Amino acid sequence: MAALPADAHVHSEYSWDTGGPSSPTAVGTMQRTCAQAVRIGLPVVIFTEHLDFSGWRASPEDFAEHERRLIDHDGLMQPPLMDVEGYFGSIDRCRREFPGLRVLTGVEFGQPHLDRHAADAHIDFSALDRVNGSLHTLPFAGHRSEPVTMYRELSDPAEVVWAYLSEALVMVDGGDFDVYTHIDYAARYWPTEEHGPFDHRRFEDGFRQVMREIAASGRALEMNTSRPLRPWIPQWWAEEGGHAVSFGSDDHATSGLAANFHESMALLDYFGFSPGRRPEDFWTG
Repeated sequence: MAALPADAHVHSEYSWDTGGPSSPTAVGTMQRTCAQAVRIGLPVVIFTEHLDFSGWRASPEDFAEHERRLIDHDGLMQPPLMDVEGYFGSIDRCRREFPGLRVLTGVEFGQPHLDRHAADAHIDFSALDRVNGSLHTLPFAGHRSEPVTMYRELSDPAEVVWAYLSEALVMVDGGDFDVYTHIDYAARYWPTEEHGPFDHRRFEDGFRQVMREIAASGRALEMNTSRPLRPWIPQWWAEEGGHAVSFGSDDHATSGLAANFHESMALLDYFGFSPGRRPEDFWTG
């Protein structure tokens, strides 16, 4: 069996959507995740905690109970800032407790094209091993909203996907990050009950254009393995000149660590990508 690459998109109690470091019910913790990594033979974990600054208009039904308290009376979600000191302290403790596991640092920087100045004031990016860039919110009705909210309010769901792809180009052009994560984020919440399964072919030109821009910027694309795999993503990435791929489970609860990695590795190998020298290196093609 081939050696596993690093899981380079992992959340712990230092991400606001897991319950927080002070919560006894936090669904994912750094210590438990490291223990799970050792059990399954994962050589490297990169803890990429949520780093969000700009709030967005949200619907309570789209969030878990522990997250709803972050929505104010005007319906705006404003996550708390990442506890940087606590995070690095936990990293140090896990490195001591699990000496055979390589524990690396990172963030999942939401909307990096909007908030780099605020982020620089909050965390030293030079101290991080990986910066994942994520597009979770889009301009909508005078605020920003997540795709799941926009689907509820727009009659044509295709508008949401095209809005996502348009904003993705802005993010690639103006954001500072290493890896573009979950490029299928808008597709995850496609309203299948009303509109049938998501058909990626309807949006092929848009996805390919975003991939070309990511590739031209020299960044890697994430193979996000937390959902059913979408073979068209690595296929189009390779065809549009993409050279580097990162693996990420997007795990928030320990149990999903390195989920579907073997299937993803086979898929990447099929499309001409090969592992680097170290588990944390990008696969390249």
